[in-house]
Amino acid sequence: MSKWTQVAESPAVCPTATSPFFLPRELCAPVPVLVSQTKSISLGLSQARSRQTAVKIPLGIGKKKRGEVTSPQTGSNGTAGGSPTKMSHHGLPAKDPLSGHPGHLDITQNHVLGKFKKELEADGFYTAEPPSHDDATLLRFLRARKFDLPKSKLMFEDSSKWRKSYKVDELYQNFDYKERAQVDEYYPKFYHKIDRDGRPIYIEQLGKLDVAKLYSVTTPERQLQALVVEYEKFLRERLPICSNIKGELVETSCTIMDLNNVGISQFWKVKNFVQEASQISQYNYPETMGKFYIINAPYLFTTVWSLVKGWLDEVTVAKITILGANYQETLLAQIPAENLPDFLGGKCHCSQGCSLSDAGPWQDEKLQKEVLHPDASHQTHPVTNGTGA
Repeated sequence: MSKWTQVAESPAVCPTATSPFFLPRELCAPVPVLVSQTKSISLGLSQARSRQTAVKIPLGIGKKKRGEVTSPQTGSNGTAGGSPTKMSHHGLPAKDPLSGHPGHLDITQNHVLGKFKKELEADGFYTAEPPSHDDATLLRFLRARKFDLPKSKLMFEDSSKWRKSYKVDELYQNFDYKERAQVDEYYPKFYHKIDRDGRPIYIEQLGKLDVAKLYSVTTPERQLQALVVEYEKFLRERLPICSNIKGELVETSCTIMDLNNVGISQFWKVKNFVQEASQISQYNYPETMGKFYIINAPYLFTTVWSLVKGWLDEVTVAKITILGANYQETLLAQIPAENLPDFLGGKCHCSQGCSLSDAGPWQDEKLQKEVLHPDASHQTHPVTNGTGA
């Protein structure tokens, strides 16, 4: 059985939104938590020995476009960083929080990346000239498996096979989400503008989920397909354009998960769908979370988080913020008011509703032409069907 078809080590499946629909894997070993008065949901915290940084997402754009987009601390050789070594208060070299990202590779990581390319090419999953996948894409899979070459290779090749069997490229080109507006009434989840760091903002209002009405207008299969298409748009369209605007590589999203009025019954009714979607997310779209805000979190949720965050690595902890009902000030520190929907304390009032507008720089036709289609014959993409070509 391929890894992408296996259930994660933790038996709990957690709907929410590291990337669309899910909590980071670090929050996925079962812990019952009381939510909103007498309601409760099953959250999760992964075992420390099997934890994996779930940081959405990033992209297939590591290749620079004639000096337009560069990785922030990339050295002149484009590999291991070009910044002076920073020191901790102990007088020792400080740990680079971007270790393993483009421009932040140490000698060992650089060597593993080179070997990764050669072995994938030998197996028919990568081509070097022209490169079928950029370094940013390859490094996502390496980071997801802690630069363990055999595990990273298995993950990447299984993902490539899944893309072919699931017909991902065909879905991306042809999927017609005709029921989107109706789905939005019963389960709002959407991208909307960018945060102060240039990341696409993803918002999910889990408390509005009405399972019976949702499945009267769509099916679990259609929701899985929509999930995959949104990931592809995120990697192929939103991130490249955000990177172009910022002038450096943007690899992740800023997620807001609203738990207002969430109850356990909502989860159990969609657990099979959530399990399948969780597997797709973990094994095919790793390392894409930048900031993750859980708002309207019940008191016990916050208490449990304060106890278990010590089990997680500091990079992951720094990305996750748990907030109660008084969340607006924190969100506005990360997101300009004009980019945050009014129902979350911002000033944005999209005419068709923020959840259906898909507002953001990726809608700019000029940027689409300049960034996404400058020279179709020389583009590189995220993991593609089978060979990656």
